[in-house]
Amino acid sequence: MSPVTSLVQSVDWLAIAPPTIAAAVALAVLVADLFLPAARKPLLGWIATAGLALAALSLLPLLDGHRRTFCLTGRPDVCSYAADHFALVIQFLVLAGALLTALLSIDTIKDHDLPTGEYWFLLLSSAAGAALLPASRDLATLVIALEVASLPAFALVGLRRGDRLSSEAALKFFLSSVAATAVMLLGVSFLYAATGSLHLSQVAHALTALPDPRLATLASAGVALTLVGFAFKTAAVPFHFWVPDTYVGAPLPIAAYLSVVGKAVGFSGLILVTVRGFPSYANVWGPALAVLAALTMTVGNVAALRQDPYRTHSAVRLLAWSSVGQAGYLLVPIAAAGYAHDPAHAIGSTVAYALMYGAVNLGAFAVAALVARTSPAHRIADYRGLYARRPLVALALGFFLLCLAGLPPGIIGLFAKVTVFSAAVDAGLGWLAVVMAVNVVIALYYYLQWTAVLFRGDGAPAAETPRARIPAALTTAITLAAALGIALSGAPQLVLRFASGALL
Repeated sequence: MSPVTSLVQSVDWLAIAPPTIAAAVALAVLVADLFLPAARKPLLGWIATAGLALAALSLLPLLDGHRRTFCLTGRPDVCSYAADHFALVIQFLVLAGALLTALLSIDTIKDHDLPTGEYWFLLLSSAAGAALLPASRDLATLVIALEVASLPAFALVGLRRGDRLSSEAALKFFLSSVAATAVMLLGVSFLYAATGSLHLSQVAHALTALPDPRLATLASAGVALTLVGFAFKTAAVPFHFWVPDTYVGAPLPIAAYLSVVGKAVGFSGLILVTVRGFPSYANVWGPALAVLAALTMTVGNVAALRQDPYRTHSAVRLLAWSSVGQAGYLLVPIAAAGYAHDPAHAIGSTVAYALMYGAVNLGAFAVAALVARTSPAHRIADYRGLYARRPLVALALGFFLLCLAGLPPGIIGLFAKVTVFSAAVDAGLGWLAVVMAVNVVIALYYYLQWTAVLFRGDGAPAAETPRARIPAALTTAITLAAALGIALSGAPQLVLRFASGALL
């Protein structure tokens, strides 16, 4: 009688520490909310912030990037979770973004009377899913992580009870996301039927030699449907329609969270399924993503250009459309990977750009949250004369906008755009590089227009005085984002290191 093979998988608890800590703190906050009196509820925010900081610090023992867990019995190279360099960088981006979002949220919860326990539980749960996704190496874990990151976000968007805009935003976000998830699940089921596996490495191997033409057709449909699902999560055109209304209806910290962490989740998933799962279909997804990149950056920048500075919510809408345009830039290196001999090198440019974008975009939302305390209409015109009232805050916002535009002193924004541009040129996508150059010029106009408003004649709202106190958490968030942007601008070789290295 042959010996029975054990099906029990070993668990490397250190490898899965980042998402596990975030999930454990989420449960702790939810339980603590039941026992804390109303006057002590703000303590939950600092517990959540400390938990996110601890989750980020748990990345330090993993820096060698060689840990794997949940592997198939007898196949240590086929695993469901890999704490490699790609996963660690994205997990740092996700947890740092969630940490800054937590700092922005502390005063927002109090100002808008949001349910404290539910808010922190949902934010930490979403962060746990977002931290799990870049380390996922099978399609089932990818889908589960994506939904764990997305489902709490729906509730966070609609958490302002009685607010019509918030309810509409949550409903639109939920319905469109559910439709995209259904399409993606259908694609995953087709791929499983065609290949007999959910692990990305085995799917990639099986797709190279499908024995039956009918299975090949089924697999092609599965690849296309899976990519559509992730295209929605990245807010790529034409799957972007939910972005402006969702950002306007959501609390500002949640809009900031979706613009950075939500995008990091979508792009990391898209990178994994294309580069790891579907390399044999590069001739299909490469051109498709190139067209999506061109459409996304063009639609996003043109829509941002048309925002009326005096229209209610124009500042948030401009940041929303700007994030769509930035998503187009992030798609360029992934499209270039479809043409490259070594796709793992090409995606480094997307990761480098995402790090720059995450820091400065969260900083811009932090300043928007500060201005919104006295100007709840969220108009660009409300920023007129900000330099006269709050010089340091105006300089910080000007720096963030110049980074997004790719102009000095935002050196990091310039270098990040150069790496993305180079990825397109090296892949032979000259036409896409030209489209990107035109869009960069379009974006310069509205970023510089907003920057100029900061230094024009004082238009301070009557409720604001030069000595009005800035909350400590908000000050910390703006300072951290500015410090990170300045540090990256002072050492742009870090971007080049990511762009030139193979993270996968």
